[in-house]
Amino acid sequence: MKIERLIGILSILLQKDKVTSSELAEKFEVSRRTILRDIDTLNISGIPIVSDRGNGGGISIMDGYRIDRTLLSSDDMQAILSGLRSLDSVSGTGRYRQLMERIKADETAVNAGNHIIIDLSNWDKRTVADKIELIKTAMEQRKTISFCYCSPNGESKREIEPYHLIFQWASWYVWGYCRKRRDYRMFKLTRMTGLALTGEKFGEREVPEYTCDKLRHINGDIKATVRFDKSQKWRLIDEFGPDLIRYDDDGNIILDFFWSDVPALYSYVLSYGDTAEIISPEEYRTGFKNLLKKTEKKYEI
Repeated sequence: MKIERLIGILSILLQKDKVTSSELAEKFEVSRRTILRDIDTLNISGIPIVSDRGNGGGISIMDGYRIDRTLLSSDDMQAILSGLRSLDSVSGTGRYRQLMERIKADETAVNAGNHIIIDLSNWDKRTVADKIELIKTAMEQRKTISFCYCSPNGESKREIEPYHLIFQWASWYVWGYCRKRRDYRMFKLTRMTGLALTGEKFGEREVPEYTCDKLRHINGDIKATVRFDKSQKWRLIDEFGPDLIRYDDDGNIILDFFWSDVPALYSYVLSYGDTAEIISPEEYRTGFKNLLKKTEKKYEI
């Protein structure tokens, strides 16, 4: 894409004193004519780039403008590359790796400080990567997507206008306008099957700003207090942080939860095996006990 090529050219010019159009054309796999048009575009955007002809000539940023080279310091470049690597960990196209290679003009400086590794991939990387690419295409072309969605309430057919791809809570989501619910919803990519472009374009809409619900465990109508064995402190701190944790006289951990539905609460408590216990309210203790009894019957000989 042109914008990626422009960013790559600018990055190289900020790191090198001079480079030829032929070198840039080879690096970006385009013609010299295309590179010269890109240079004109950068000039129009306000970045003074000069071209010297003849032996020892080349393309460079005007000397009086070199103070702006600090815009991409070594640390800045490391941060950019770390971000690109994290995206490449879930991309099946190699697009981000190619962009990384193009902007790494000073290989020695970049590789010397390569100590940060961000891997966003999951066990189903290939499937998620394909979904990400399809949703990106839908957003670029402003086309709706359709899919079957699996949730605690069962499966349902959805069609949405996608606006954002989001990585949070260690998973990928798409956020957009759901035509079935007539409201904005977020859907987890791993729960989507039969994802497809509908071919239908969606028009302009006054889209609200997306806000991350960082405290999803304190939102909802289902309130319960759960006691965890002290051996689970590592997991609870990892998921909720230390501020929400309180302790009983034996050093066990007490947490108050607000869940959207009771089955989700029971499922979460079950994930701790015999190291978690619902202590209030009584109706959820009873409901959870009945669930365990039903489960036990499945294993009776």
